[in-house]
Formats: sequence, structure tokens, C-alpha cells
Amino acid sequence: MRRQTSPSEMLRNLSIPKCMSSMQLGTQIVKLRGSSKGLVRFFYLDEHKSCIRWRPSRKNEKAKISIDSIREVGEGKQSEVFQRYSENSFDPNCCFTLYYGEHMRSLDLVSGTGEEARIWITGLRYLMAGISDEDSLAKRQRTRDQYPLLLHSFLIADKNGDGSLSISEVMQLLHKLNVNLPRQKVKQMFKEADTDDYQGRLGFEEFCSFYKMMSTRRDLYLLMLAYSNHKDHLDKSNLARFLEAEQKMIKVTNDHCLEIIKKFEPCSGNQKLEVLGIDGFTNYMRSPAGDIFNPDHYNVNQDMNQPLCCYFIASSHNTYLMGDQLMSQSRVDMYAWVLQAGCRCVEVDCWDGQDGEPIVHHGYTLTSKILFKDVIETINKYAFIKNDYPVILSIENHCSVPQQKKMAQYLVDILGEKLDVSSVTSDKSGHLPSPEKLKGKILVKGKKLPPNIDENAEEGEVSDEDSADEMEDDCKLINGDHVENIAKKKLDNLIKESKIRDQEDPDCLTIAALPATRNSSDKHIWCYYVCACKGNSLMTFSIIPLLPLSSAHISVYLKKTMKLSRALSDLVKYTRSVGLSDIEAQGELWQVSSLSETKAHQLMQHKVTSFIQFNQKQLSRIYPSSYRVDSSNFNPQPFWNTGCQLVALNYQSEGRVLQLNRAKFYSNGNCGYILKPACMSEGAFNPNADDPLPGRVKKQMVLKIISGQQLPKPKDSMLGDRGEIIDPFVEVEVIGLPVDCCKMQTRVVDDNGFNPMWEETMVFTVHMPELALVRFLVWDHDPIGQDFIGQRTIAFNSMMPGYRHVYLEGMEEASIFVHVAVNDVSGKVGTRSNDG
Repeated sequence: MRRQTSPSEMLRNLSIPKCMSSMQLGTQIVKLRGSSKGLVRFFYLDEHKSCIRWRPSRKNEKAKISIDSIREVGEGKQSEVFQRYSENSFDPNCCFTLYYGEHMRSLDLVSGTGEEARIWITGLRYLMAGISDEDSLAKRQRTRDQYPLLLHSFLIADKNGDGSLSISEVMQLLHKLNVNLPRQKVKQMFKEADTDDYQGRLGFEEFCSFYKMMSTRRDLYLLMLAYSNHKDHLDKSNLARFLEAEQKMIKVTNDHCLEIIKKFEPCSGNQKLEVLGIDGFTNYMRSPAGDIFNPDHYNVNQDMNQPLCCYFIASSHNTYLMGDQLMSQSRVDMYAWVLQAGCRCVEVDCWDGQDGEPIVHHGYTLTSKILFKDVIETINKYAFIKNDYPVILSIENHCSVPQQKKMAQYLVDILGEKLDVSSVTSDKSGHLPSPEKLKGKILVKGKKLPPNIDENAEEGEVSDEDSADEMEDDCKLINGDHVENIAKKKLDNLIKESKIRDQEDPDCLTIAALPATRNSSDKHIWCYYVCACKGNSLMTFSIIPLLPLSSAHISVYLKKTMKLSRALSDLVKYTRSVGLSDIEAQGELWQVSSLSETKAHQLMQHKVTSFIQFNQKQLSRIYPSSYRVDSSNFNPQPFWNTGCQLVALNYQSEGRVLQLNRAKFYSNGNCGYILKPACMSEGAFNPNADDPLPGRVKKQMVLKIISGQQLPKPKDSMLGDRGEIIDPFVEVEVIGLPVDCCKMQTRVVDDNGFNPMWEETMVFTVHMPELALVRFLVWDHDPIGQDFIGQRTIAFNSMMPGYRHVYLEGMEEASIFVHVAVNDVSGKVGTRSNDG
């Protein structure tokens, strides 16, 4: 009898070329659709190996997934969709799942054989590795020919497939590329590039020459002339002068200039002469060396030996959720994702499960449930893959004592030495230990039994202040007769809040609600909600129970104490969860107080100085309001301004807030810890004052917005697929202390997304650069209003001086070219200006 080949042996026997060939030929695969029967579709890898497609499909062009959007390829029947089918429905060896996009959507597939599944799994993982291992900035070191991109454009433009382009095909391609050049100019460049015997058409090599002529950067060419004494190249001394005068580099050597020439100059003749021509200069300026982000900040560059309370710590809220707070999936994969994204504080919302197994989900909602054990195993696996700085588990404990003991057992058995902090000591003053001392450690944030309890007791009572309820104080204090009115009031507030949304985030939900109704038979009060719109598209109305409040539930909220297992209590060392009754009372340094954004805002308005002093000694965690059922995020900046360390955000909700969060934490190697400014860690400080730091030298940023490069059309234009060339403008926003917040914009450039020129100067004054973020946004102006094209947000102190490219986040080639100068200023602040 022939022995069956194991999956691991299949993988060794599969060659990558075979996988690529098979995937491009295509395969019939069953595409699952939840509870209904699967659909047989023909899946294939496109010719450029950039995306997988399937047919037939009513979605046509949308029936594809780009390789660079795939985050994970899961083997077997692991996804929630597979769990809806009976155990024997499919052979696990034929099953695999693609998780893709910002919100980790899943595509669940069943192939005809195990070998076919292995081909797709192996091939996709190979393609994913090829993209993820090549740093996006390093891609810009390619020559200006941009061979893959040009080949793709050429093939699209070659309508009849004869391997050449006519002048009309070139004009159509330029329109797609957002290039609006006079037809006579295009004809002239076309004629210069058309050098072979086949006149009137451009072959691919000729098209590359044409593209190079078209894309020669006037701004960079003039800059080169200014430092080369009007020659068509920079010699080593010219280059050194440019780097020192403009880019603010110190003591640039001849050897360094020679390295730049060897690395970036494509012309062998120029290399022999040891000079940098326009192509080489363009390559250098578009490389990571010309990026606006300080390359030193890709690594940890701050003092990591201060107490934990001296740091902002990247934190997530309801980490397990993939979407909204009511109906979305809970997945262990979310812990793997956020930990690798730099998050260092994750939330684990624990409830009693069946068969004595604690589970994680959002209580009193229809979110799906996952096992606590699986969550801890995932955290153990992914906690320290990207960096070794400590991880905090924010345990929100709703479990009975027996299941709490099970939780403690899993924490000890799975995390092992990572939980043991007995060798970590605080400093002489008794402050919290530093991130450096806690490297490789996982801290449990949770309730702790009081010291006066019998040391032999296996459990005890603790106060029941808990952020996981996300119920405001009035819900905990009311009796059953008033619950309905309170619920209705809260839903009314929810509707009002949902209408206030940032225009940069078109994916927000607009909420509407039906009146709460009482069921007289069981005294439940059912609060309903309706999701009405997402962006500009009408969604299917769905009415679901939001919060069934029975007398039993009400009694839970009225409880002031809860039972706590000693086994779980003993695992809490430096991060003890406590309520906050008096901000001015001095608590223990090892306590963590959790506050809703609403309560924190009240403190900032009425007791801001006391709040900052509180955060100088111990940790505070700010979590989103219970009204944010759509998992939207609050603006974290005001809480950073008051020194709150653990500002917990919904990492699944991509948009402006997460972009600010990424920008802040990227400035220290994305290790999840940012050292607070010294003035926030000691002494008095009022972030809301007009002059928060009297006598301190301020920073003046003079920012010249010069040009744009290869700006795409907006993804979701208000006018649909208009086929028009964009009319771009740039907006720059400084976000920090209230006195530093400012927004300015350039004029609109008509009909040019390929190389628009602005040449406009903006001046900003910043009182506390350590807290400030600088946000570059590109918009398309249209008759209706404006469409969002892209953005890049950077910490003020991470910006490099001189001539720099600002690459839009998530876009490989799109950029704006700027000049940055930062000067010290004192005395009265001058007027911010926008000088065209």
C-alpha cells in the first residue's frame, strides 16, 4: 500500500516556480459564504503576480484581492466561517483561509485536493514574504525607469497587443496616469523617443525613454543646477556642499559622497567621472536618504530607564474584536496583529464559559466568543516578536471564582517565566520599574486582594469598579424603574455623537435607534439600534437587541463588590486596577486607574493640573465611551497632553486616530513606549494655557510645499469614476497642545496629479515639539467639495531638515516634495502665514 504524503513533505517537494505556474493557470475552488452553500469559482494569479482573481462574479473588477493586502494565510478549518459547517463537511487538508485588508476580512476556500491547497498556501506565502521583506522605502532606490510599473502601464495601454503604442494610446495612458501635458509637448517627446525603423509607434524600450523625458523633475533639476555652478552634474565637492548646507549633515566626507554616486548614479560614464547626474540625483532624493522621517527613529532612541509612569504606552481597547462592539467577530488573530503592530497593552474581557472554560468576548452583546486559553497562547507566541519591551494584559474580570482559578492556571502554565517579575526591583524612591528592567516580561493588570485578608483564604471580596462594564455611574446607581429612561437617554446621546465624524474617515457608521420597549412578561427592557449609513452608501437596516436588562442584570450593576480568586490576585504585581474617587488623593504608585473618555475630559476641564500631577506618579488608562458601538475612536491628543499613559484605542478602526497613534509611537522604533517630556514628569504644567511654558524657547517651523509626484485619483470620489485628472492641493496640520494646533493649505493646481507644483511657504510656531505631530494631507478639489487622496503623519521631532519627500502612507510612489527648516524663537509668537 502506497504511503500518503504528509503536508510537510508536500511543502518540501513543491517548487516555487511550480506553484506560480499552477496558480497562474488557475484552479476550480469552492468559495464559502457563511451558512449557505459554497460557490465554485475559478481562481487564478494574475500575470503580474500582484493579485488573485476569481470568476464568474457579479463584482467584475472587484473580484480580486491584492497580494500586499493579505495579512495571513491560515491552513485547515480554523476560521469562524468553517466552524458553521458540520465537522465532516470538508477535508481539513483541502481547506485554507485568506485574511486580508485593514479589518482582517476572511476568504474561506476549499480546493479539490490537498495538493492544490498546498500549492496555493505555499505560493501565497512566498509572494507575501517577497512583499513584506522588502521595505517600502527601499523600493524607491530603483532607477527612474521603474521597470515593473512601466511594463504594467505599457501592457494596459497596448490595446491591440502588438507590442507598441501609438500617439493616441500614449495620450490615453497619460490621462490614466493623471498627466496633463500639452499635446504638442507630448508629440515632441514622442518623436524624440521614436528612434527605431518602426516610425509612429513606441516599443517598450522607446516608451521607457519617453517616460524618462516626461518625468524629469524640474524642481530637482533646478536644485542640482544651483549647487553645480549650472553644470548638468554634481561633483563630490558640490554634493558635499548641498548635503551640509541644505540637509544639515555634519562633516560630509569625499568617501561618503563617492558611496552615494556609486549607489545611485545609473550612468557608467558619470560613475567613472565620479559625478552625480540628474538621474542619480533623483534616485538619491527619492531614496530613504531623502525621506522626511529620521532614519534613526526606526530604532529605539529614547532613554528606556525611567519609571513606567514616565512613558506613553501604546494600548488597545477590546483587542479581540474585529469590528463593532455589538455583532462583530472576536478573534485571537487580533492579538497577534496588534502586538506585532507595536501595541504593548492589550485588553482581555473574561466571562464564564461552558465546561468550566473561561471565554473572551464583549459582554451582553452578540459578539462571538473565543477561549481565554487560546488568547493567552497567542499572546505568549507574539508578545515579543518585534520588540522585548513589556506587555500589559488588561484583564477585565467577570468570571466566577472557579473559572478565575482556571484563568490563573493558564496564565502561569502558558506564560511561565514571562510572568515572574520577582527579580525586577523598583528604584530607591519606590517608583515603578522601567521598561528596560521589565524587558521580556508580561504584567497582569487586574484586581488585587487587600493585604488585611486571611493569608490562607483562597478568595476574597474586592471593590467592583471595572472599566469592562462600560456602564456609566448612573446605570450602577439606579433602580429598575428608571432603567428604561436611562437607556433611552443614552441611545439619544449615541445618535447625536454618531453624527459628529471626521470627514477624512468615510467608513464611520451613522446610527439611528428605535424607542426602547418593555416586555411585560419578563420585565426585560430591550434597547434597539439601527445602522443606517456607512460613508455615502445606504446599508441594510438591521435591528438587534442592544442590552437586555433584566432584574438579574440590574443587580449585577448595583453590586459594589465581587469575589476574587487569590490565585489570580497573586499574579498582579505592578499594575493593580483601582477606581478613581479623588484625583487629588495620593494613591499607591503601583495602581492603575481606568477612566472613560467622558470622565477624563471632565478632569481635564476642571482639575487639569491635579490630573497631570496624578499621572506623574502612577498609571492611568483611558478607554472609549460606551456610546461608540461602531468602534470609532476618540482624539487621543488631549489625553497625551495631560500625561495619560495608557490611551486605549480600537485598533480595528483604521482612520485619522490610528494614523496619529502610529506617528507618535513610530518615533521611538515603534517599540510601544514614548518618553514623556520632562516637564510632564515633574513640577506644575498647564497644557491648556496660552503660554504653557513661560520663558522656554519655542520652535518655528518654516515649511515650503514644493511639488507632488504621481498623486492618484481618490479611491471614492464624490463624483464617481469621472475620468477627470485631479486638481490637488496640500493641507498641513500641526496637532499638539491647544496653543500649537493649526491648519493651513496650499492653492489648488488644476489638472495635474503627476507633477503638480505649488512652491508655497507655511510658518508654524510650536511651544512643545515633543508632543506635536505634523500631518500632511493631499486632497482633490472638485465642484462638490473635496476628495481625500492620502496622508502622512509624522512626529515633529522625527522630521528631517532640508529637501525631503513625504511619501503618502500606504502608497508606493505618491509623494510631496518639501523643504523643512526649524529655528529657535523666543518672546512673542509671530503670526502664522501662508506665503504663496
